[in-house]
Amino acid sequence: MANKPIIVLVRPQLGENIGKAARAMRNFGLTEMRLVSPRDGWPNPSAGPSASGADDVLNGAVVYETTAEAVADCAMVYATTVRKRGVTKPVVTPEQAATQIHSEQGRSAILFGPERSGLETDDVALSRAILTVPIDPEFGSLNLAQAVILCAYEWSKGTGLSQPTAEELLPPAPQEDLEGLIAHFEEMLEPKGYFLPEHRADVTRRTLRTVLTKPGWNHLEVRTLRGILTTLGRDRRDA
Repeated sequence: MANKPIIVLVRPQLGENIGKAARAMRNFGLTEMRLVSPRDGWPNPSAGPSASGADDVLNGAVVYETTAEAVADCAMVYATTVRKRGVTKPVVTPEQAATQIHSEQGRSAILFGPERSGLETDDVALSRAILTVPIDPEFGSLNLAQAVILCAYEWSKGTGLSQPTAEELLPPAPQEDLEGLIAHFEEMLEPKGYFLPEHRADVTRRTLRTVLTKPGWNHLEVRTLRGILTTLGRDRRDA
């Protein structure tokens, strides 16, 4: 998968947050993490449990002393921040950054600052663009994993990743199956007087048909409902 951005965590403070960031990356196909002077050193035993299986990201993480060293091989660097830092840079959203990353030549990196204070002015100055999101100005603080997942998700939309549940969905049942289900209901309900009074029978049948055709049952669901009706229709002696 081409043009994967590098996720650079600058002076991260908690191992748990590094692990959560790794999990967020792995969810959307990103695997290259770089760490700049993590406060508690590296490796950090607290990162693994929070990564929830994204061990390949943590095991491949490379530590650098400075942000400049961490992005030295990158042609495009994005600094995530919601604050004005006294530097003039183009400002893009995660969606715009993702589009640029997919079309750019060379490596791209996205910088994320420490949990407590965010990126310093010198870190932002290394970037080519500021990456930010519309956010409530009265509560503009995202945690590290949230910020990573926003960027990773927008990038993943251009990669063709499929939804995990797409293959689990079955097509709607054919009309023949639905007709059998409706007839089965009518067969069970007729002896119970459900369609009385007679002058309301047609309306009641149409309403029943509407109820049973609206959900878009698949063939397994139709078969299950038929099985329920068959069971309910048995005499106790036949059970």
